[in-house]
Amino acid sequence: MTAAPAHPIQPNAERRYTVTRADLPLSCPMPSMALWNSHPRVYLPIEAERECACPYCGAVFVLED
Repeated sequence: MTAAPAHPIQPNAERRYTVTRADLPLSCPMPSMALWNSHPRVYLPIEAERECACPYCGAVFVLED
């Protein structure tokens, strides 16, 4: 089990996030975000289109390589 970060990123605080292949598999909220005050975790298929939106909060994730 991975330990939670000391200062998690605020989920749903931004509308656009840039991610890298190191962040795959991609989920929203991301593991570095506090899950307790967000929607349920959903995994996003970003590899094919290189951009996708979360169906819960609408945050857009862009895969940068």
